[in-house]
Amino acid sequence: MNTVPIILASKSPRRRYLLKQAGLLFSVIPSEFDESSIPITSPESYVKILAECKAGEISEKHPDKWIIGADTIVVINNAILGKPGSRDEARTMLRQLSGQTHQVFTGYAILCKAAGKKFSETVKTDVLFKKLSDEEIEWYIRTKEPFDKAGAYAIQGLGTFLVRSVNGSYTNVVGLPVCEVFEFLIKEGLVGFAQPSTSQGSP
Repeated sequence: MNTVPIILASKSPRRRYLLKQAGLLFSVIPSEFDESSIPITSPESYVKILAECKAGEISEKHPDKWIIGADTIVVINNAILGKPGSRDEARTMLRQLSGQTHQVFTGYAILCKAAGKKFSETVKTDVLFKKLSDEEIEWYIRTKEPFDKAGAYAIQGLGTFLVRSVNGSYTNVVGLPVCEVFEFLIKEGLVGFAQPSTSQGSP
C-alpha cells in the first residue's frame, strides 16, 4: 500500500496493468515529452534519459508528488526497433527477430522535486525468438497486435507464441521492471505493507 501519492507519467496500458497488479495505487498523467529531441547514444543511456525527461516534465507540474517515468526499446545487432508504421515494417522486424536473441531495454526514473530525490536505472532482458515461418509472421501481422509495440510484438499478448525463452525480467519486456521499481519504493518508505484481512472464525 502506498504511503504517498504516485503518478505514472505514461499512457502505456501495459505499465498501468503491471503496477495495478502489483497493488500500487497511482494516478496517470501521460508525458508529452518530445522523444525526438534526445539523440540516440547507447541503448542503456538513451532509455534512461528518456525516462528521466518524461518523469521530469510531469514533476514540474506536480512537484510534491512522486513520479514514475519509463521508456522501452528493442535492440538486435545494435539496431533499435521502434513501433512499425506499416505491414512491411512489421514483417521486416519480425524476420529480423526470427530465430535470434535480442535485447529489451527499459529505462525508468522515480523522482519527487519537492523532496529533492531522483533515481533512474536501465534494466536489460535477453529474449530468444523461435524460428518463424512466413505463415506465422503473416498471421501475426493480420491480428494488428504488432503496430503499437516496439519490435512489432507483445510478449504478454498473442505474441507470446513467438518467444522461446527469456533471460532476465519478464515484466521488463512487457514495459516496466516491476521488481526493481518496487525495491526502490520500499527502500524509500513510499510503499508499506498492510496486514492481510482474516475472516471471522479463522484459526
